[in-house]
Amino acid sequence: MQIGIDSFVETSLVPTIGAPDQAQRVRDLLEEIELADQVGLDAFGIGEHHRREFVASAPAVILAAAAARTKQIRLTSAVTVLSSEDPVRVFQQFATLDLISQGRAEIIVGRGSFIESYPLFGFDLEDYDGLFTEKLELLLKIRDHTQVHWSGKHRAALTGQGVYPRPIQNPLPIRVGVGGTPESFARAGKLGLPLVVAIIGGEPRRFRPLVDYYRESARQAGHTGNNLEVGIHSIGFVADNSAQAAEDFYPSYAELFNRIGKERGWPPITRAQFDASRGPTGALLVGDPEAIAEKIIYENNVLGGISSMSILLNGGMIPHKKAMHAIELLGTRVAPIVRKELALPVRPLVRSNADLQKSVAG
Repeated sequence: MQIGIDSFVETSLVPTIGAPDQAQRVRDLLEEIELADQVGLDAFGIGEHHRREFVASAPAVILAAAAARTKQIRLTSAVTVLSSEDPVRVFQQFATLDLISQGRAEIIVGRGSFIESYPLFGFDLEDYDGLFTEKLELLLKIRDHTQVHWSGKHRAALTGQGVYPRPIQNPLPIRVGVGGTPESFARAGKLGLPLVVAIIGGEPRRFRPLVDYYRESARQAGHTGNNLEVGIHSIGFVADNSAQAAEDFYPSYAELFNRIGKERGWPPITRAQFDASRGPTGALLVGDPEAIAEKIIYENNVLGGISSMSILLNGGMIPHKKAMHAIELLGTRVAPIVRKELALPVRPLVRSNADLQKSVAG
Protein backbone atom coordinates (compact mmCIF):
# COMPACT_ATOMS: atom_id res chain seq x y z
CA MET A 1 0.00 0.00 0.00
CA GLN A 2 1.14 3.52 -0.79
CA ILE A 3 1.27 5.93 2.15
CA GLY A 4 1.28 9.63 1.31
CA ILE A 5 0.30 13.15 2.28
CA ASP A 6 -2.11 15.64 0.77
CA SER A 7 -2.05 19.40 1.25
CA PHE A 8 -4.29 22.29 0.28
CA VAL A 9 -1.40 24.58 1.33
CA GLU A 10 -3.55 25.76 4.22
CA THR A 11 -3.04 29.01 6.11
CA SER A 12 -4.86 30.14 9.22
CA LEU A 13 -7.12 33.20 8.94
CA VAL A 14 -6.94 33.72 12.69
CA PRO A 15 -4.14 36.23 13.48
CA THR A 16 -1.43 34.57 15.55
CA ILE A 17 2.10 35.53 16.46
CA GLY A 18 4.56 33.89 14.12
CA ALA A 19 1.95 32.80 11.57
CA PRO A 20 3.61 32.34 8.15
CA ASP A 21 2.78 34.58 5.22
CA GLN A 22 1.95 32.97 1.89
CA ALA A 23 5.52 33.02 0.61
CA GLN A 24 6.79 31.41 3.81
CA ARG A 25 3.98 28.85 3.67
CA VAL A 26 5.09 27.74 0.21
CA ARG A 27 8.71 27.50 1.38
CA ASP A 28 7.59 25.40 4.34
CA LEU A 29 5.52 23.20 2.06
CA LEU A 30 8.46 22.47 -0.21
CA GLU A 31 10.47 21.45 2.84
CA GLU A 32 7.61 19.14 3.86
CA ILE A 33 7.55 17.49 0.44
CA GLU A 34 11.33 17.12 0.44
CA LEU A 35 11.23 15.46 3.87
CA ALA A 36 8.39 13.17 2.79
CA ASP A 37 10.63 11.98 -0.06
CA GLN A 38 13.60 11.46 2.26
CA VAL A 39 11.68 9.37 4.81
CA GLY A 40 10.27 7.07 2.14
CA LEU A 41 6.66 8.18 1.76
CA ASP A 42 5.15 7.23 -1.57
CA ALA A 43 3.19 10.28 -2.72
CA PHE A 44 2.48 13.95 -2.04
CA GLY A 45 -0.67 15.59 -3.42
CA ILE A 46 -1.71 19.22 -3.78
CA GLY A 47 -5.44 19.95 -3.92
CA GLU A 48 -6.67 22.77 -6.15
CA HIS A 49 -8.59 25.48 -4.27
CA HIS A 50 -9.47 29.09 -5.01
CA ARG A 51 -10.04 30.45 -1.52
CA ARG A 52 -8.11 32.89 0.66
CA GLU A 53 -7.08 30.27 3.22
CA PHE A 54 -5.54 27.90 0.64
CA VAL A 55 -2.43 28.81 -1.38
CA ALA A 56 -3.15 26.10 -3.92
CA SER A 57 -4.78 27.53 -7.02
CA ALA A 58 -1.95 26.19 -9.25
CA PRO A 59 -0.96 22.70 -8.02
CA ALA A 60 1.12 21.82 -11.08
CA VAL A 61 3.40 24.82 -10.44
CA ILE A 62 3.99 23.81 -6.82
CA LEU A 63 4.54 20.19 -7.78
CA ALA A 64 7.05 21.19 -10.46
CA ALA A 65 9.03 23.09 -7.83
CA ALA A 66 8.88 20.01 -5.61
CA ALA A 67 10.01 17.77 -8.48
CA ALA A 68 13.31 19.63 -8.64
CA ARG A 69 13.93 18.92 -4.94
CA THR A 70 12.87 15.27 -4.75
CA LYS A 71 13.97 11.96 -6.23
CA GLN A 72 11.40 9.21 -5.74
CA ILE A 73 8.11 10.46 -4.30
CA ARG A 74 5.15 10.57 -6.66
CA LEU A 75 3.62 14.02 -7.22
CA THR A 76 -0.11 14.32 -7.74
CA SER A 77 -3.04 16.68 -7.76
CA ALA A 78 -5.56 16.09 -4.98
CA VAL A 79 -7.78 17.01 -6.75
CA THR A 80 -7.74 18.90 -10.04
CA VAL A 81 -11.17 20.54 -10.37
CA LEU A 82 -11.61 19.31 -13.92
CA SER A 83 -15.11 20.79 -14.35
CA SER A 84 -13.70 24.33 -14.42
CA GLU A 85 -10.39 23.49 -16.14
CA ASP A 86 -9.42 23.05 -19.79
CA PRO A 87 -8.48 19.36 -20.22
CA VAL A 88 -5.87 20.30 -22.84
CA ARG A 89 -4.06 22.55 -20.38
CA VAL A 90 -4.41 20.03 -17.55
CA PHE A 91 -2.78 17.35 -19.67
CA GLN A 92 -0.02 19.70 -20.86
CA GLN A 93 0.78 20.83 -17.32
CA PHE A 94 0.99 17.34 -15.88
CA ALA A 95 2.80 15.93 -18.91
CA THR A 96 5.38 18.68 -18.35
CA LEU A 97 5.50 17.79 -14.65
CA ASP A 98 6.06 14.18 -15.66
CA LEU A 99 9.04 15.23 -17.76
CA ILE A 100 10.51 17.37 -14.99
CA SER A 101 10.06 14.63 -12.38
CA GLN A 102 11.23 11.83 -14.68
CA GLY A 103 7.94 9.95 -14.63
CA ARG A 104 6.47 10.69 -11.18
CA ALA A 105 3.35 12.73 -12.04
CA GLU A 106 -0.28 11.70 -11.45
CA ILE A 107 -3.62 13.45 -11.82
CA ILE A 108 -6.59 12.98 -9.52
CA VAL A 109 -9.61 14.63 -11.12
CA GLY A 110 -12.84 15.59 -9.41
CA ARG A 111 -15.66 18.10 -9.28
CA GLY A 112 -14.32 19.83 -6.19
CA SER A 113 -15.71 20.30 -2.69
CA PHE A 114 -16.03 24.09 -3.17
CA ILE A 115 -17.67 26.06 -5.96
CA GLU A 116 -15.48 29.20 -6.24
CA SER A 117 -13.77 28.04 -9.43
CA TYR A 118 -17.02 27.87 -11.41
CA PRO A 119 -17.91 31.60 -11.47
CA LEU A 120 -14.19 32.48 -11.45
CA PHE A 121 -13.73 30.78 -14.82
CA GLY A 122 -17.17 31.54 -16.21
CA PHE A 123 -18.98 28.22 -15.76
CA ASP A 124 -22.59 27.65 -14.72
CA LEU A 125 -23.17 25.52 -11.62
CA GLU A 126 -26.25 24.08 -13.30
CA ASP A 127 -23.78 22.26 -15.58
CA TYR A 128 -21.94 20.80 -12.55
CA ASP A 129 -22.13 17.15 -13.56
CA GLY A 130 -22.21 17.62 -17.34
CA LEU A 131 -19.01 19.66 -17.28
CA PHE A 132 -17.12 16.96 -15.44
CA THR A 133 -18.41 14.10 -17.56
CA GLU A 134 -17.56 15.81 -20.82
CA LYS A 135 -14.16 17.08 -19.74
CA LEU A 136 -13.10 13.73 -18.33
CA GLU A 137 -13.98 12.16 -21.67
CA LEU A 138 -11.76 14.69 -23.44
CA LEU A 139 -8.89 14.29 -20.96
CA LEU A 140 -8.86 10.53 -21.46
CA LYS A 141 -8.93 10.95 -25.23
CA ILE A 142 -5.95 13.32 -25.04
CA ARG A 143 -4.11 10.80 -22.90
CA ASP A 144 -4.68 8.08 -25.49
CA HIS A 145 -4.10 10.10 -28.69
CA THR A 146 -1.62 12.79 -29.64
CA GLN A 147 -3.85 14.08 -32.44
CA VAL A 148 -7.33 14.52 -31.04
CA HIS A 149 -10.72 14.47 -32.74
CA TRP A 150 -13.45 15.47 -30.30
CA SER A 151 -16.53 17.66 -29.98
CA GLY A 152 -18.73 18.57 -27.05
CA LYS A 153 -21.02 21.18 -25.54
CA HIS A 154 -18.72 23.10 -23.22
CA ARG A 155 -15.54 23.52 -25.26
CA ALA A 156 -14.51 24.20 -28.84
CA ALA A 157 -14.09 21.04 -30.91
CA LEU A 158 -10.71 19.50 -31.67
CA THR A 159 -10.27 18.39 -35.27
CA GLY A 160 -6.96 16.57 -35.20
CA GLN A 161 -4.78 19.11 -33.42
CA GLY A 162 -1.76 17.72 -31.61
CA VAL A 163 -1.48 18.01 -27.82
CA TYR A 164 2.11 18.35 -26.61
CA PRO A 165 4.30 17.54 -24.77
CA ARG A 166 3.75 13.84 -24.23
CA PRO A 167 4.64 12.41 -20.80
CA ILE A 168 7.24 9.80 -19.97
CA GLN A 169 4.58 7.55 -18.44
CA ASN A 170 2.32 5.94 -20.99
CA PRO A 171 -0.41 6.19 -20.00
CA LEU A 172 -0.15 9.15 -17.63
CA PRO A 173 -1.91 7.97 -14.42
CA ILE A 174 -5.38 9.49 -13.95
CA ARG A 175 -7.55 8.72 -10.93
CA VAL A 176 -11.05 9.88 -10.06
CA GLY A 177 -11.62 11.54 -6.70
CA VAL A 178 -15.11 11.01 -5.22
CA GLY A 179 -17.09 11.84 -2.10
CA GLY A 180 -20.24 9.89 -1.31
CA THR A 181 -22.29 10.02 -4.51
CA PRO A 182 -23.09 6.52 -5.87
CA GLU A 183 -23.14 7.82 -9.46
CA SER A 184 -19.53 8.99 -9.10
CA PHE A 185 -18.40 5.55 -7.94
CA ALA A 186 -20.25 3.88 -10.79
CA ARG A 187 -18.83 6.27 -13.40
CA ALA A 188 -15.25 5.59 -12.33
CA GLY A 189 -15.92 1.86 -12.46
CA LYS A 190 -17.50 1.98 -15.91
CA LEU A 191 -14.47 3.87 -17.20
CA GLY A 192 -12.06 1.43 -15.54
CA LEU A 193 -10.27 4.24 -13.70
CA PRO A 194 -8.62 4.02 -10.28
CA LEU A 195 -10.64 5.57 -7.46
CA VAL A 196 -9.73 7.89 -4.57
CA VAL A 197 -12.42 8.19 -1.88
CA ALA A 198 -12.47 11.22 0.42
CA ILE A 199 -13.50 9.98 3.85
CA ILE A 200 -13.58 13.02 6.11
CA GLY A 201 -16.50 12.10 8.37
CA GLY A 202 -18.64 9.22 9.52
CA GLU A 203 -17.30 5.68 9.71
CA PRO A 204 -15.13 4.33 6.87
CA ARG A 205 -16.95 0.96 6.92
CA ARG A 206 -20.09 2.73 5.65
CA PHE A 207 -18.30 3.34 2.34
CA ARG A 208 -17.98 -0.41 1.66
CA PRO A 209 -21.22 -0.69 -0.38
CA LEU A 210 -20.06 2.22 -2.56
CA VAL A 211 -16.63 0.67 -3.08
CA ASP A 212 -18.27 -2.63 -3.97
CA TYR A 213 -20.58 -0.74 -6.34
CA TYR A 214 -17.50 0.71 -8.07
CA ARG A 215 -15.93 -2.72 -8.43
CA GLU A 216 -19.13 -4.29 -9.72
CA SER A 217 -19.68 -1.43 -12.19
CA ALA A 218 -16.16 -2.00 -13.50
CA ARG A 219 -16.71 -5.74 -13.80
CA GLN A 220 -19.95 -5.29 -15.73
CA ALA A 221 -18.17 -2.88 -18.09
CA GLY A 222 -15.50 -5.51 -18.76
CA HIS A 223 -12.71 -3.91 -16.74
CA THR A 224 -10.51 -6.20 -14.66
CA GLY A 225 -6.97 -6.20 -13.38
CA ASN A 226 -4.66 -4.09 -11.29
CA ASN A 227 -5.92 -0.75 -12.61
CA LEU A 228 -9.05 -1.00 -10.44
CA GLU A 229 -7.40 0.45 -7.35
CA VAL A 230 -9.14 2.14 -4.44
CA GLY A 231 -7.28 4.85 -2.55
CA ILE A 232 -8.43 6.79 0.52
CA HIS A 233 -7.99 10.48 1.35
CA SER A 234 -8.35 11.16 5.09
CA ILE A 235 -7.70 13.96 7.55
CA GLY A 236 -5.15 13.28 10.25
CA PHE A 237 -2.10 14.08 12.30
CA VAL A 238 0.64 12.04 13.99
CA ALA A 239 2.61 12.79 17.14
CA ASP A 240 4.70 10.78 19.59
CA ASN A 241 1.60 9.94 21.63
CA SER A 242 -2.11 10.09 20.89
CA ALA A 243 -2.95 12.68 23.54
CA GLN A 244 -0.37 15.07 22.14
CA ALA A 245 -1.58 14.47 18.58
CA ALA A 246 -5.12 15.39 19.58
CA GLU A 247 -4.05 18.52 21.48
CA ASP A 248 -1.86 19.70 18.59
CA PHE A 249 -4.39 19.03 15.86
CA TYR A 250 -7.78 19.91 17.32
CA PRO A 251 -7.46 23.73 17.20
CA SER A 252 -6.65 23.81 13.48
CA TYR A 253 -9.27 21.17 12.70
CA ALA A 254 -11.97 23.07 14.58
CA GLU A 255 -10.99 26.41 13.04
CA LEU A 256 -11.17 25.11 9.48
CA PHE A 257 -14.33 23.03 9.82
CA ASN A 258 -16.21 25.64 11.82
CA ARG A 259 -15.42 28.22 9.16
CA ILE A 260 -16.63 25.93 6.39
CA GLY A 261 -19.57 24.79 8.49
CA LYS A 262 -20.72 28.35 9.05
CA GLU A 263 -20.89 28.83 5.26
CA ARG A 264 -22.85 25.60 4.80
CA GLY A 265 -25.15 25.75 7.79
CA TRP A 266 -23.45 23.04 9.84
CA PRO A 267 -23.38 23.22 13.66
CA PRO A 268 -19.99 23.95 15.28
CA ILE A 269 -17.57 21.07 15.79
CA THR A 270 -17.20 20.02 19.42
CA ARG A 271 -14.24 18.40 21.10
CA ALA A 272 -16.42 15.38 21.91
CA GLN A 273 -17.23 14.90 18.23
CA PHE A 274 -13.57 15.24 17.34
CA ASP A 275 -12.53 12.65 19.93
CA ALA A 276 -15.23 10.24 18.76
CA SER A 277 -14.11 10.59 15.14
CA ARG A 278 -10.51 9.78 16.03
CA GLY A 279 -11.62 6.61 17.79
CA PRO A 280 -10.88 3.11 16.44
CA THR A 281 -13.64 3.11 13.80
CA GLY A 282 -13.92 6.86 13.08
CA ALA A 283 -12.77 8.81 10.04
CA LEU A 284 -9.93 10.86 11.54
CA LEU A 285 -6.38 9.48 11.60
CA VAL A 286 -5.15 11.35 14.68
CA GLY A 287 -2.89 9.59 17.14
CA ASP A 288 0.49 7.99 17.72
CA PRO A 289 2.20 6.00 14.94
CA GLU A 290 0.90 2.63 16.12
CA ALA A 291 -2.68 3.90 16.39
CA ILE A 292 -2.53 5.41 12.90
CA ALA A 293 -1.07 2.22 11.42
CA GLU A 294 -3.78 0.15 13.13
CA LYS A 295 -6.53 2.36 11.74
CA ILE A 296 -5.12 2.23 8.20
CA ILE A 297 -5.05 -1.55 8.42
CA TYR A 298 -8.61 -1.52 9.75
CA GLU A 299 -9.80 0.61 6.82
CA ASN A 300 -8.05 -1.69 4.38
CA ASN A 301 -9.91 -4.65 5.83
CA VAL A 302 -13.39 -3.12 6.07
CA LEU A 303 -13.17 -1.70 2.53
CA GLY A 304 -12.02 -4.94 0.95
CA GLY A 305 -8.47 -3.82 0.20
CA ILE A 306 -7.14 -0.37 -0.60
CA SER A 307 -4.08 0.63 -2.62
CA SER A 308 -3.20 3.94 -0.98
CA MET A 309 -3.82 6.18 2.01
CA SER A 310 -3.19 9.92 1.79
CA ILE A 311 -3.43 12.04 4.93
CA LEU A 312 -4.29 15.74 4.99
CA LEU A 313 -2.22 17.24 7.81
CA ASN A 314 -3.40 20.92 7.79
CA GLY A 315 0.29 21.75 7.69
CA GLY A 316 -0.02 25.53 7.46
CA MET A 317 -2.35 25.75 10.45
CA ILE A 318 -0.04 24.03 12.92
CA PRO A 319 3.62 24.89 13.59
CA HIS A 320 5.90 23.86 10.75
CA LYS A 321 8.19 22.00 13.13
CA LYS A 322 5.33 19.79 14.32
CA ALA A 323 4.20 19.13 10.74
CA MET A 324 7.72 18.05 9.84
CA HIS A 325 7.83 15.70 12.83
CA ALA A 326 4.48 14.21 11.81
CA ILE A 327 5.84 13.54 8.31
CA GLU A 328 8.92 11.90 9.80
CA LEU A 329 6.75 9.64 11.95
CA LEU A 330 4.57 8.69 8.99
CA GLY A 331 7.57 7.67 6.93
CA THR A 332 9.72 5.97 9.55
CA ARG A 333 7.14 4.36 11.83
CA VAL A 334 3.63 4.26 10.36
CA ALA A 335 4.43 3.19 6.79
CA PRO A 336 6.74 0.27 7.76
CA ILE A 337 4.07 -1.21 10.07
CA VAL A 338 1.37 -0.98 7.40
CA ARG A 339 3.56 -2.36 4.63
CA LYS A 340 4.65 -5.33 6.73
CA GLU A 341 1.11 -6.13 7.89
CA LEU A 342 -0.42 -5.84 4.43
CA ALA A 343 2.17 -7.83 2.52
CA LEU A 344 -0.65 -10.17 1.52
CA PRO A 345 -3.67 -8.71 -0.33
CA VAL A 346 -7.16 -8.67 1.15
CA ARG A 347 -9.71 -10.54 -0.94
CA PRO A 348 -12.60 -8.24 -1.99
CA LEU A 349 -16.06 -9.20 -0.78
CA VAL A 350 -18.11 -10.76 -3.60
CA ARG A 351 -21.74 -9.67 -3.63
CA SER A 352 -24.51 -9.85 -6.18
CA ASN A 353 -25.41 -6.78 -8.20
CA ALA A 354 -28.89 -6.78 -6.64
CA ASP A 355 -27.36 -6.69 -3.15
CA LEU A 356 -25.04 -3.87 -4.19
CA GLN A 357 -27.87 -1.77 -5.58
CA LYS A 358 -29.88 -2.34 -2.40
CA SER A 359 -26.96 -1.36 -0.15
CA VAL A 360 -26.20 1.80 -2.12
CA ALA A 361 -29.85 2.83 -2.17
CA GLY A 362 -30.11 2.27 1.56
